[in-house]
Amino acid sequence: MTATTARDAAQQETSTPARTGLVWWLGGAALAVAVLVLAAWFGGALAGSRLTGLADAGPLTTVALPVLRLVGDVVAAVTVGCTVFAAFLLPGLDRTVGPAGYRLLRLAGLVAGVWALTAAGLLVLITSDLLGRPLSETTPRAVLSVALSVSQGQALVWQVGLAATVAVIARVAISRTGAAMAAVIALVAVVPPALTGHAAGAGGHQLAVSSLVVHVIAASLWAGGLVALLLVRPRRLLVTVAPAFSRIALVSFVAVAVSGVANAAVRLGGLGPLVGSRYGLLVLGKVAAIAAVGAVGLLHRRWSLRRLAAGQPGAFLQLAGGEIVLFAATFGLAAALSRTPTPVPTNPDEYDPITELLGFPMPPPLSATRLVGPVLPELLILTFVVAAGWAYVVGVRRLRQAGHHWPWGRTVCWLTGLALLAAATNLGVARYAYVLFSVHMAQHMVLTMVVPLLLVAGSPVTLALRTLREPADPAVRAPRQWLLAILHSRVARFYTHPLVALAIYVVGLYGLYFTDLFSALMRSHTGHLAMIVHFVFSGYLLTWVLIGSDPGRRRWSPPILLLVLFASMVFHAFFGVAMMQSTDIVGGSWYDLVHPPWAGTSAADQKMAGGIAWAFGEIPSAVIAVMLVRQWMRDDEREQRRLDRAADRADAAGVEDDLERYNAFLQRINAEARSDESSR
Repeated sequence: MTATTARDAAQQETSTPARTGLVWWLGGAALAVAVLVLAAWFGGALAGSRLTGLADAGPLTTVALPVLRLVGDVVAAVTVGCTVFAAFLLPGLDRTVGPAGYRLLRLAGLVAGVWALTAAGLLVLITSDLLGRPLSETTPRAVLSVALSVSQGQALVWQVGLAATVAVIARVAISRTGAAMAAVIALVAVVPPALTGHAAGAGGHQLAVSSLVVHVIAASLWAGGLVALLLVRPRRLLVTVAPAFSRIALVSFVAVAVSGVANAAVRLGGLGPLVGSRYGLLVLGKVAAIAAVGAVGLLHRRWSLRRLAAGQPGAFLQLAGGEIVLFAATFGLAAALSRTPTPVPTNPDEYDPITELLGFPMPPPLSATRLVGPVLPELLILTFVVAAGWAYVVGVRRLRQAGHHWPWGRTVCWLTGLALLAAATNLGVARYAYVLFSVHMAQHMVLTMVVPLLLVAGSPVTLALRTLREPADPAVRAPRQWLLAILHSRVARFYTHPLVALAIYVVGLYGLYFTDLFSALMRSHTGHLAMIVHFVFSGYLLTWVLIGSDPGRRRWSPPILLLVLFASMVFHAFFGVAMMQSTDIVGGSWYDLVHPPWAGTSAADQKMAGGIAWAFGEIPSAVIAVMLVRQWMRDDEREQRRLDRAADRADAAGVEDDLERYNAFLQRINAEARSDESSR
């Protein structure tokens, strides 16, 4: 299918929107701006510079910043919604998107271009605001300096590049894979500004940043998906698309509510400021708006979806239009809150450099009980753990309801692996991993070797392929089809090669700790999250290649896999020995700043870390080796049973099988050799 064909097909559909829908769009836009202005005035965001001793950037910057932020949030959500619908929810034609998806994909390309321009404009306005200079005095050199050296500027540069990439892909792609790439990049593009979010000086950086990331992703999916739903043409597609989006909206509502409460708790610093400060009152207003949108979503699930299925789309569309207006008010409040001073000051009078670096005060002397608590919540990982555990349990339940068996050991392994992942990244051990290299190394070993072993033993891909349901419309590519496409892709074949998996594991290990990369990553919560993701991914990939039972894994003979396992053990042991004998302090530029006064020397701590790395990998590697040997024995047994069955079939048919012919061939060679020797 060519772009011209898709365009012609799209034009043949009934694509003229109802004029009554224009009222909802205009009303929502007007309400968003009105709520933004009122909330910004009430919260003090229009009162000029919020930083003591810094010159005011002028009224233009003060007013334009929240307005442009509102525009950026809206176009980002619309881009996400349109690309997600085009790739995953709307019917297509074989490998290409259908007419409805083509229309939304092209619209997403235009909106993403506006998004990139908006982010670029925000970079200029933030430069003006940070430097306290009017826009007329903000030079390109100053903008470039902020873009390269300030976290907010760097995040916006990333967003400009990612949004522009989405714009290009969405304008030229016609395949479902291209639409999926645009959707994934769009979801990633909403994240960078959230990663620069900073909680109060009293700590809680990790929870504030992680909760804000979950919040913006879920809100973009929810609000942007609703906009895309109202733009779907022809209307008959709503019968199958709306129920699918309803499930996404329900999950997004829960994520928005939980993450919003967590983020507000950090920024308010307690319950008192919730009603005793203007920021708290604005938070209550946003909570009320989200609750109202959630109530409308409940009406959709219990009433309007039934009317839609009965051929009465009017009620559904009217309710969805009202939901758009409520969302507009919510986005206006969110933009105002981003410029409103929090009750807990960002720059407290009692400045603590350790809290500024870590996000929490220096922990007390290490003990076994303190490795468990107090906890350090990491909402991104907790969200993944809860979602993965819930999905697995639902899959097992669905399989057993269908009368099929699923080994309980796999379920135990999967849930235990998730629990261990949550414990290693959220309990007290996570605090000490920031200040002691030995604790960090223990956390690393658990995340790289133990957690992946348990997760791989759970066989999640097999469960997903057996339990994922087909969509109501067969022209929609369901999650099961996407999973199969990924498993059979060239990218998957490349990464599942044993040498590639081994290289990712080894290069990541040595490249992280024997360069300056480790110190750089430890200085930001984003870098810390990136390390955790790499630890789990590299360990899971290598373990899956060695002993995984899921479909899609390239099959290699057990002797080759044993050699790969042995090589990983050698590299791992050498790493531990090198760490113990090294005189250079790993991550010294970081640990010199946060080294606890109650701990020993950094050199002694590093020697202990090397010992942990050297000794820790023995047990998991031994378990994997035993499993490989068992697989080898089972392969031999299966091959022998196959040969026996072939021999039985040959005997029944009165003919020689391959094994008998091969034995006769060996006997003839032996007889000829004996005759030659006797003749001599």
